[in-house]
Amino acid sequence: MSFANMTRAISDIRIKRVYDLPEASDGVRVLVDRLWPRGLRKEDAALTLWLKDIAPSAELRKWFGHDPGRWLEFKRRYSEELSRNEPAISCLEDLLKQRRVTLLYAAHDTEHNNALVLASFLQDHLKSNDGCHTP
Repeated sequence: MSFANMTRAISDIRIKRVYDLPEASDGVRVLVDRLWPRGLRKEDAALTLWLKDIAPSAELRKWFGHDPGRWLEFKRRYSEELSRNEPAISCLEDLLKQRRVTLLYAAHDTEHNNALVLASFLQDHLKSNDGCHTP
């Protein structure tokens, strides 16, 4: 990935609740939850892609239970899962090369959710794969 594309990709990751109204500026809308959001019709979600495979494992999701007291450990465990999920990460990277990607999640908590961890992981992953290495 060229530096220009890598920079664009890093800046073109957005995060949004799936219940918020879709906007043209969202670009590619990707649901990153394993379960379908309650009470939401598929046509209202205006999804480009539902990438269930990038969501935290069922075991991790249940363990976390959106408990802010478990947030740091959740981030560590989920990042570990992501590091072993190259196919799903590659899918998102390919989308980011083309245009803005909005990661959609259903949780009520806007400060402790899997989309935040995923966005951070993607940014770090893209930076580490930019082809530029300093001594």
